[in-house]
Formats: sequence, structure tokens, C-alpha cells
Amino acid sequence: MSIFRFAGLVTAGLLSAAPLMAADYTIRLANSLSPGEPTNEAAAFFAEEVAKRTDGRVEIQVFPAQQLGSEKDVNQMMRQGAPMISVTSSGYLSDFVPDIGVLEGPYLLDEPEQFNKLVESEWFGGIQSAFDEVGITFLVDNALFGGRNILANEPVRSPADIEGMTVRVPPNTVFIETFEAMGARPTTVEWAEVYSALQQNVVEAAEAPLGSLWGSKLYETRDTISMTNHFTAFTFWVINADYFASLPEDIQEVMLEVGAEAGALCTELTLERDEAYKAQFRDAGITIVEDVDIAAFREQTAGVYDAFPDWTPGLYTTIRGILDAE
Repeated sequence: MSIFRFAGLVTAGLLSAAPLMAADYTIRLANSLSPGEPTNEAAAFFAEEVAKRTDGRVEIQVFPAQQLGSEKDVNQMMRQGAPMISVTSSGYLSDFVPDIGVLEGPYLLDEPEQFNKLVESEWFGGIQSAFDEVGITFLVDNALFGGRNILANEPVRSPADIEGMTVRVPPNTVFIETFEAMGARPTTVEWAEVYSALQQNVVEAAEAPLGSLWGSKLYETRDTISMTNHFTAFTFWVINADYFASLPEDIQEVMLEVGAEAGALCTELTLERDEAYKAQFRDAGITIVEDVDIAAFREQTAGVYDAFPDWTPGLYTTIRGILDAE
């Protein structure tokens, strides 16, 4: 059975390994996403396969929906040595190695497949080495989270439509700079609090991939999704480098092997489901706005890449060279 069919047989986000005897190692895998999202199906696959391939010596316990704290808090616990895997973004990881933040820049990719050029590049190898130096190891670097779009009560077809709009964004600088460049008023709210922030009109709009907008039921608070695709987001699954190095070598190999498979599964599920999510939203009475002026938004946000003095000089030029190479 392929890993891609396996996901349909597990309960998304809730399956963890169930060995016959007590595991030698118990590791918590934490994320901020709803249980039914592709990321949590991939996490369930990861837990099951790691248990199977280590003969039950490793138990991965999956904690979705910020059950162990905010993304930033989980990253800190992981970095301090807790036996945890954090499913996080390049924006949050830029707290440790600033240059990785460029991967979450606006309109960086035309197609998700382009991301492979970046993670297979010499440049990304250097990024991983920099994370090794600050005590963080990557288990997954290829998990598509999805294109991020805007949920509001009005269509957003051009930058003029978002001018002055209060938009919830996660607490990282790339998002804030991007929405300021669009002309909006970005407001940072933790994901677990976004529903109430929209319900109480603390913010007028929110942005996220379609799977997250559906899984969190944010569409119950607003009736229009505009397909701005301002970020093409990937997640990174990271673990404390010293803790990982303390595991037996065969377990390390299994976790890296299954991590690559879980990332591929997450990407496939995300790509498969976007059209299905649109149909579900339409059935729920939500308007999907497809005729967005992407070129205008790309031009409006181009200056964001100049707003980060901590980035290596010429970083964006380096990234464009990798993406544009034949």
C-alpha cells in the first residue's frame, strides 16, 4: 500500500503509535492545526510508520490545535531540549536563522513544485547547517501547507480592496510587512483565538490556506474567500539537535526516512483537496473570488524583500537565481 493511500485509513491527526509494550522513546509532535487538515493526516502517518519501523521502540504522540501551546512556545520548548517535534513555518524559524524567512515571502513561487528547487539547493544545505549550529534538526522540509487566501465579507480583487482593512496575521514579521505593503492593517492574533476575533469584529478579515479556513470553521464568521495566494506556505518539522543525536542511529534513519514520506504525503493531500475545499465552501454559501489581480499584488509587495536588514545581502537575488535556473 502506498503512503498516499494509507492516509484514508487513519483518523486524521489523532492516530499515534500503539506498540504492544512500552516504548523506549516517547516524542510529542505538536502543531497549531485542526485535526482534519492534511498536516495532521501526515502526522498520523508519521506516528504509525515510525512505530512500525522501529518495532515499537518509538511512540510519537500527536497534539494538534495548539494543545501544547502556541507555535512560538513549542519552538522554544523544542529548542531547549524537550523530546518534541514542532511543525512550524519559516517565519517562526527565522527567529533562529533569519535567512529562512525569505521562504515565506510574498509571491515567491508561481507553482508549489518550484519549492523543490530551493530545498535541493546548496543554499538550503547552508541553511540546515546554520540550524545545526543553533541546535535544531529538520525531519521534514517538503510539506506543502497551501496557498494562503483572504477571508472577509467583501471581495479582495486588488490592493485597493484591502486598503485600511484590519486583517489577522500570525505574529511574524514577514506577514506584517506584507500586509502593510498591501495597504491593510495587520493585527497579530494567535490561531486558536482567530474565530472569536472575527466573531467579535476585533479584525475584519483573516488569511490562511483553504484547509485551515475550513478546518477551523472560520467561514462561519465571513462569507467571501478571495484567492490572493499571497504566500505559498510549507511547514518544517523540527526537533532538538542534541536530543535527536542521542537517539540510536537506526531510529534517526527511520525518522528521517519517514519524515520525507510524510512531507510528500502532506503535499499530495493538500494539492488534491484544494478544489474539493472550494466546492465545500460553495455548498456552505461562501463566495469564492477567483479573478484576483495577482500581478498588482505582486508589484505592491515587491519591496517587502528589502525590509529585512538581518538577511544576508543579496538574499532575494540568490533565491530568484535558484528558482529561475533551468
